[in-house]
Amino acid sequence: MFYVSLMIATLFAATPPVPTRADAIVETIHGVPVADPYRWLEKADTPEVKAWTDAQNAFMRKALDAYPGRKALEARLWQLYETGSLGIPEVRGGGARRYFYLRRDGKQNQPVLYVRDGVEGADRALVDVNALTTDGTRALDWWFPSDDGKRVAYGVSPDGDEKSTLRVHDVATGQDLPDTITRTRACSLAWRPDGKGFYYTRYPARGVFPPGEEEYHRSVYYHALGTDPEKDAKVFGAGRDLKDWPSVKLSSDGRWLAIEVGQGWAKSEVYVIDTRAGGKGAPKAIPIVEGKNALFNVIDVVGDRLYLHTNEGAPRYRLYTVDLRKPGTDRAAWREVIPQSDDILENVTLSAGRIAALYLKDASSRVRLFAADGKPIRELPLPGIGTVSGLHGRWESPELFHDFVSFLTPTAIHRHDLGAAGGSGSGAGVVWRRLAAPVDAAAYEVQQQRFSSRDGTSVPLFLVHKKGLPRDGKNPTLLYGYGGFNISLTPAFATALIPFLEKGGVYAVANLRGGAEYGETWHQAGMLSRKQNTFDDFVAAAQHLITTKVTSRERLAVSGRSNGGLLIGAAVTQRPDLFRAAVCGVPLLDMIRYHKFRIAQLWIPEYGSADDPEQFKWLYAYSPYHRVKDGGEYPAMLIFTAESDSRVDPMHARKMTARLQAATASRRPVLLRLETKAGHGAGKPLAKVIAQVADEWSFLLTELGVR
Repeated sequence: MFYVSLMIATLFAATPPVPTRADAIVETIHGVPVADPYRWLEKADTPEVKAWTDAQNAFMRKALDAYPGRKALEARLWQLYETGSLGIPEVRGGGARRYFYLRRDGKQNQPVLYVRDGVEGADRALVDVNALTTDGTRALDWWFPSDDGKRVAYGVSPDGDEKSTLRVHDVATGQDLPDTITRTRACSLAWRPDGKGFYYTRYPARGVFPPGEEEYHRSVYYHALGTDPEKDAKVFGAGRDLKDWPSVKLSSDGRWLAIEVGQGWAKSEVYVIDTRAGGKGAPKAIPIVEGKNALFNVIDVVGDRLYLHTNEGAPRYRLYTVDLRKPGTDRAAWREVIPQSDDILENVTLSAGRIAALYLKDASSRVRLFAADGKPIRELPLPGIGTVSGLHGRWESPELFHDFVSFLTPTAIHRHDLGAAGGSGSGAGVVWRRLAAPVDAAAYEVQQQRFSSRDGTSVPLFLVHKKGLPRDGKNPTLLYGYGGFNISLTPAFATALIPFLEKGGVYAVANLRGGAEYGETWHQAGMLSRKQNTFDDFVAAAQHLITTKVTSRERLAVSGRSNGGLLIGAAVTQRPDLFRAAVCGVPLLDMIRYHKFRIAQLWIPEYGSADDPEQFKWLYAYSPYHRVKDGGEYPAMLIFTAESDSRVDPMHARKMTARLQAATASRRPVLLRLETKAGHGAGKPLAKVIAQVADEWSFLLTELGVR
């Protein structure tokens, strides 16, 4: 089943890397000389950089196309990805309920927004962006149905850039209204109860703020259907910090507009606006939470009650209600409904006059039902160890929906009829719709282990592999991690990994500090000056896999993307001896200049900024681009990025590729894959997804010696 592909590995190494000019740039920052020989690769639009990128892509293509099993691999990937995707329904309307949800079938490049009239009705396509282009590069970024279910506001962007244009679709006619609003990236939107308009977030037009600030200054506006969007009134955002990230929720009666303002991934503020307030001028935003070093998440507004999910004084989170008849920061109007427990209270939704709570226990989901006063009712059964990504319900509706997915089973949507508000909520759950994949799940097993990090911290690790795995140190293994931004890595269907598992491979997922698996304490233990903990955890996970004879250094590869790409860059520059190969996706790698590009100022609360002398010290200590050493024996590397990435600038990947190619003394390849008409990953068409995955596995299977 396995063999060391010496011929292909030699072919990789024998092909000379693209010659790259190195400039003698040394900048003194806070008294420290910092070399930056490849700064010229930051300028994507110059002829020299374009020619260099084309040559790198050609070098990559020649190497990866040499993998002899590529055609069979692509064919199997198409089979697996034809399983499709499935979203959780949103229910709207009164007695005649409508169900809105996303679904991608077969070879479709992009999911389609469907609507179903009645729970047993027929589905019909509502918004299908596949019809907009032949290559599938238009993406449906987000969508919000009106309360009566008659209209849907939705956003579409090209080439994965996520810079959405908002449109409004009429459900009955199947046509878009004339209303078109640009600059609505990652929009948050709340419809008025009468469906005549909505509150929403958007970005400024060019020229309103100084150059470089157009990606910031996200503000809240109100749009009345049929009016000029450029004349929409700004409701919230004037004079605030350019990095604020407001989102909106509106009470079902339309009176209270709640605004949650993200200020990084560890802090937020909350305001409410009484839209019925009299007096001259626009209604004022009333602070509910200001200046607290904690997260406050607006769950919903029911009547005069605001539901707030927070980690203030409770790193594993709790739920409050706030009486908006006494708005302000006075905590006398607050009442704790669900206290902190041993498990992480991830999220909450209100359904049938009750509270459905999503918990995380050792990186696996639990769903529990509570009465409106917080009294526990019961736990909803789940099929096993897996992930519920969301709970969808409405206070006035008897239905609760959630998804469930595991490493070996694709998405199933579960529906619970909770009955009348205030009842027992004992209605049994049923599978509303599910996906089926061509995988023999019974042939595999999932284990959860723990290992000790450098400082003695116990860290969990998932292992997925065939049953009866030999512990002989010879199993090809892929270790994946992220560890940042308060994001949990929980079980997800391993679509792209199935061919590897079928060949006897082992997939390992480490739940590193910086994530949310164990609450805010776990998150803060892997951010800012403590970011090195994340890298130490990942290195310890690799050592654990080797020590327990799951694999060996020659059979171990690592992978991560975005913040996880930073993780991979740090791991291979700090411990290059541990890994045979690494895949580093859409990464941050130059941590001294990262905040000068795209929307990266938003991430300063997570990483810090080199403009600050103290923060410069810890950033420079681990910045992967600056930690590459001439003559180092680096593992094989595939670094991928995309030209339309509006989050992480591709300059990181270009500069790191050049630095590693010049420095490495090993005979292992350093490859750059820079894709056109694609972005950070969201909205990527299926054909491009499979092409990228085939490249990643052609690289990994070759390096790990898998036939």
